[in-house]
Amino acid sequence: MITSLVKYLNPARGDYNLSNYQKVREEFSWEEVKKNFSWYKTNKVNMAYECIDRHVADGFGEKIAIHYVNGEEEIKYTFKEVKEKTDHLATVLKKHGIHKGDIVFVFLPKHPDCLIATLAVIKLGAIVGPLFEAFMEEAIKDRISDCEGRYLITNLELGIRVPRDELPTLKKIFYTEDVDQCLNGEISLVGELRNTEIDNNVLEWVDFEHGLNIHYTSGSTGKPKGIIHAHRAMIHQYLTGKWVLDLKEDDVYWCTAHPGWVTGTVYGIFSPWLNRATIVINGGRFDAHSWYKAIERTKTTVWYSAPTAFRMLMAEGNDLVCEYDLSSLRHLLSVGEPLNPEVIYWGQEVLGRRIHDTWWMTETGAQLIVNLPSEVIKPGSMGRAFPGIEIAVLDDDGERLQPGEVGHLAVKAPWPGIMKEVWRNKEKYDSYFKFDGWYISGDLATIDEDGYIFFQGRSDDMINSSGERIGPFEVESKLIEHPAVAEAGVIGKPDPLRGEIVKAFIVLRKGYEASAHLIEEIRLFVRQKLAAHSAPREIEVLDELPKTKISGKILRRELKRLELQRLGE
Repeated sequence: MITSLVKYLNPARGDYNLSNYQKVREEFSWEEVKKNFSWYKTNKVNMAYECIDRHVADGFGEKIAIHYVNGEEEIKYTFKEVKEKTDHLATVLKKHGIHKGDIVFVFLPKHPDCLIATLAVIKLGAIVGPLFEAFMEEAIKDRISDCEGRYLITNLELGIRVPRDELPTLKKIFYTEDVDQCLNGEISLVGELRNTEIDNNVLEWVDFEHGLNIHYTSGSTGKPKGIIHAHRAMIHQYLTGKWVLDLKEDDVYWCTAHPGWVTGTVYGIFSPWLNRATIVINGGRFDAHSWYKAIERTKTTVWYSAPTAFRMLMAEGNDLVCEYDLSSLRHLLSVGEPLNPEVIYWGQEVLGRRIHDTWWMTETGAQLIVNLPSEVIKPGSMGRAFPGIEIAVLDDDGERLQPGEVGHLAVKAPWPGIMKEVWRNKEKYDSYFKFDGWYISGDLATIDEDGYIFFQGRSDDMINSSGERIGPFEVESKLIEHPAVAEAGVIGKPDPLRGEIVKAFIVLRKGYEASAHLIEEIRLFVRQKLAAHSAPREIEVLDELPKTKISGKILRRELKRLELQRLGE
């Protein structure tokens, strides 16, 4: 058994961008990394320029920037074409009053339009707010209303979910369709682009601390919070793309996440384009045949996905893999939740490649704990600290713990990717730094003598289902809006496929009786108001919920203990 494990732990021989972790870590300097950017000499800063315009200026305008596939549909755009399209769209947006510092939400499916809109907003020095395409009415309203959003780019299909009557600040809605589809005051981007001459100098220069993007992350209490990042994050995002994703000049790269999640923005757009890679977009929902076909068709070389996705592919059977030519793959990575050792073994045995786990958060802006392609993997470990990053496991007083002891996973602040602010919530921002100089992640972990870190659980009630962080409070709040629900407590229940599923315990109002029909009605109510991933997959009716004696607060930990007891854990 020991012999068979060695092939999973040791790296394959290869020409890696980072080949000596210890040496690089000892000599590392963020100042040296800055020399890779055009602004190091020009002092002109804008993420969109570094992602797109710079490559055109450097003579790579004809290189493929986007390779989109969706069924039989296929689109390819060069960097030159993406520059022209983003300049043109930015010109239109500026004509309609969008300026530096404005927040612009982008609510589009996985499609080139989504990436082009994102970069066009950034070119204006505005702050882009990508929204996940599965968001429903309440999730959309919470995010746009929180920062009093005035501008939204969407399409006809998704736009009908936007509750305009409840968003008084929403000033203009842009549709990607033509004029004849804009029947309720929307602005047709097709029409505007047709009638607007491109301004090739539309790009606005900003400073390093200028707002770049806003993503909302759920907590165990309260509504989702808006995390804003600054343009300086590109320093961190570029280097992790080079060393962790190991991106090279000829790589074709596919991150399966939608830009509505931070991974889909940072590692689906920014990081690969900062490294001049070709980005693959596969439209539509998860389907094993579609995914394998996308790799074969685009000749994907570097693939970044999530443990749930890999487990779903495993469940489809190994024979399916043989139906496709996946020989182009050279480097596989995972993010979003702990990567099970059996998934690593499956990747090696069936795909012929190790799957490298990575750890970071919306708030951190880029990868912090990584498994590098040139280093040993310890299955079950999140990896080691990225060069330039200091990781520690702390006790409840902020003191370092010894290897093997469980404590709070902490990161020494600052670093280039760290969030700029929590939108209008300094108290929340400060709560991450309760120990002087340390960012406290909310994860519990251990560290071994070699610096490898092992996830042990959450220190709060956050739910991680299929790599998506779900705040129980948001789901509970929506449950009790249903006329049949008097009280609700929500937990994450362990699940072999998704890591955790959302489980709700509810107390019914008088006059209602539990039935399969009512339970499904309640579940669909949450799904239709929030999003599919937020809807409880299980709902259990109780006579009463466990609560604290003094304040009457629902004790989620008791609900969790009850569920784990049933599962025999």
